[in-house]
Amino acid sequence: MDVVHVPLGERSYEVRIGQGLLADAGAQVAPLLRRPRAAIVTDVHVGALHLDVLRAALEARGIASAALTLPAGEATKCWAEFARTSEWLLAQQVERRDIVIALGGGVIGDLVGFAAAVLRRGVRFVQIPTSLLAQVDSSVGGKTGINTAQGKNLIGAFHQPALVLADIGVLATLPPRDFLAGYGEVVKYGLLGDADFFDWLEANGPAMARGDMGLRQHAVRRSVEMKAGIVSRDETEEGERALLNLGHTFCHALEAATGYSDRLLHGEGVAIGCALAFDLSQKLGLCPQEEPGRLRAHLAAMGMKATLADIPGDLPDAEGLLQLMAQDKKVQDGRLRFILARGIGKAFVADGVDTAIVRNVLSEALEAR
Repeated sequence: MDVVHVPLGERSYEVRIGQGLLADAGAQVAPLLRRPRAAIVTDVHVGALHLDVLRAALEARGIASAALTLPAGEATKCWAEFARTSEWLLAQQVERRDIVIALGGGVIGDLVGFAAAVLRRGVRFVQIPTSLLAQVDSSVGGKTGINTAQGKNLIGAFHQPALVLADIGVLATLPPRDFLAGYGEVVKYGLLGDADFFDWLEANGPAMARGDMGLRQHAVRRSVEMKAGIVSRDETEEGERALLNLGHTFCHALEAATGYSDRLLHGEGVAIGCALAFDLSQKLGLCPQEEPGRLRAHLAAMGMKATLADIPGDLPDAEGLLQLMAQDKKVQDGRLRFILARGIGKAFVADGVDTAIVRNVLSEALEAR
């Protein structure tokens, strides 16, 4: 087991990474409990695969549990399911010293974390992320929230977990598309601040996708190390943490344009968004001309979506996508903020990017569909 510490003073916690952690969850969680009970929230797909294992692990340590199973998919991150979850937790008489367990991918982690943040003005929760995307990104850092008609993650709170258990073994149950979608967040870490990690991914990514557990654990650990370091220096995204949004301004607009549906998974949008961010950087003369092509070549070698042409169905025109971007959380004083790059591993935050150039990048990408 690898352990990555997230140093945040009184809110510090560990991210434990390894195989078999789900079956050992009772032993992992027991030291956090004031009384031997836990409330679990999962979704229908994850629950069918992993809920019995988790409840048995808790029972083996004398920990009683109750479970709520929600629908699967991005549409679950909504007011209605948030209210349902909060009301259920109250019905379970969850107290401030109890533990709520989020068992699932990023949707469950974000929604349950937000419910925990506001329930009784804050109860502790444990993340057990079951997708690659959640293990390397959404389970770490304390961002929680839900989507609205106006955009993604516009309602939420910062609420750090008490513990994260990233069981590499459960990744074997992911459909290939879901694993590759999570890889979009993995490759982001190499692009934003670790060129050597991107080199490693180019060499090892295909074998990792085929199921090599050692490679998977290394990729998850390195991704979590990078995120933990950034979060510890900038917990509430006042500066450096914004780098973690590389590709996300484009991504969130594309997700809104596709109705938060399975036309485009979040990690697929991140990968496409990163490629567009490198296109924009190249158009602005910031990065070498070959860098966007190198990124897309790696995404293609992984069998991933890399361009707008890979998104099925209709999309808005460039102006429509720009309007969706205007709802992004990173808008400041009505101006879009982008994460741009001077090359692979050299990302930075940019304010006041010329909208005409962004429109041009989008127009060219749409014309290539």
